[in-house]
Amino acid sequence: MTLIQEKVKQAVNLLKEFGADCWITFTRESQINGDPTLVFLAPSSVTWHSAFIISTDGKTHAVVGLYDQKTIQETGAYDNVVGFVTGFKEPFQETMKKLSPKTIAINYSQGSEICDGLTHGMYLTLHGLLSEIGLADRLVSAEKIVSALRERKTAGEIAAIKDAIRETQEIFDKAAGFIRPGKTEKEIAGYMQAEVERKKLRLAWGESTCPAVFTGPETAGAHYTPTDRRVERGHVLNMDFGVKVNHYCSDMQRTFYILGQGEKSVPADVRKGFETIVRAVESSKQAMKPGIQGIEIDAIARKILVENGYQEFPHALGHQVGRFAHDGTALLGPQWDKYAHKPFQRLEEGMVFTIEPRLTVPGRGVVTIEEMVVVTKDGADWLTTPQTELLLIR
Repeated sequence: MTLIQEKVKQAVNLLKEFGADCWITFTRESQINGDPTLVFLAPSSVTWHSAFIISTDGKTHAVVGLYDQKTIQETGAYDNVVGFVTGFKEPFQETMKKLSPKTIAINYSQGSEICDGLTHGMYLTLHGLLSEIGLADRLVSAEKIVSALRERKTAGEIAAIKDAIRETQEIFDKAAGFIRPGKTEKEIAGYMQAEVERKKLRLAWGESTCPAVFTGPETAGAHYTPTDRRVERGHVLNMDFGVKVNHYCSDMQRTFYILGQGEKSVPADVRKGFETIVRAVESSKQAMKPGIQGIEIDAIARKILVENGYQEFPHALGHQVGRFAHDGTALLGPQWDKYAHKPFQRLEEGMVFTIEPRLTVPGRGVVTIEEMVVVTKDGADWLTTPQTELLLIR
């Protein structure tokens, strides 16, 4: 079964779970401004107005332009694929009149960017088409359906993520042999990007910050491009990096310590910081299970840092990963305005999260680890092999 077949089949069950009679993904010229959900429903972009319609009775329909018809038919995921020539309106309305659903879920959301793929103009178009056949008053948000479809990973999706993680770790391992005092952040990032190109992979996010490389104290800390700053002895160096394999991402961070002249072991302040981070990651992972809210997991890590004399990290503990490095509604985060309702979503089996607390060791730099886990039936499993020792550069 292909990924699209897996996800369309999954969507039918989600409609039943959430009590929607019909779900429509409505888009046009999707290469320019497509709905992020379309990747689960079609193998390529579509050109003209197109509707992918899934109903709770298990029937699946697509209304697309004639030149897109064969591509959609060949997915094997749709019972009925109509290819129009002169206009979308008539075949779409005929399909919807036959279905006559009591509720029609569409892709809009105020709180989740992954569920908000329907533009305002397309909403007006869809509303007008449904008004003409007396169905416009049945529209509801598809947020729960879209969230679950992206968040509950299938076996095929997990396999792709594992492949991305393996490739990422291999590049981290090679980079450890390249890093040495005097190298700049830009040189280290360039070395890793060259490895990505050599392996014919893709970066998990934008080239300017993948990898992000931070060495020593008083750096930007996160989401900033590598600089001409040089690696120095006695400093901490951390990197945030990921690749994409078969459309799925990894997102990992690793921390290195640059041994000072004559140093044979890690100094106490750096060791304490690193061990605190390891404990926070492990404790958070152990508490994860279906049904628990993300805010509860985030609080565990914050408490460990504060109890050990460090400030809270200024971001969520972890986010979901999928086709994008940040991908999913549920979040391991605090009750902050910018996160809206995401930290209050409950964890579900199949969700893939990062766990990434951080702290600052004065005069040394930022200590952080970013691991990836998948929520299981009764807990969570590591997808990455956790970093439990500082990576030493001599």
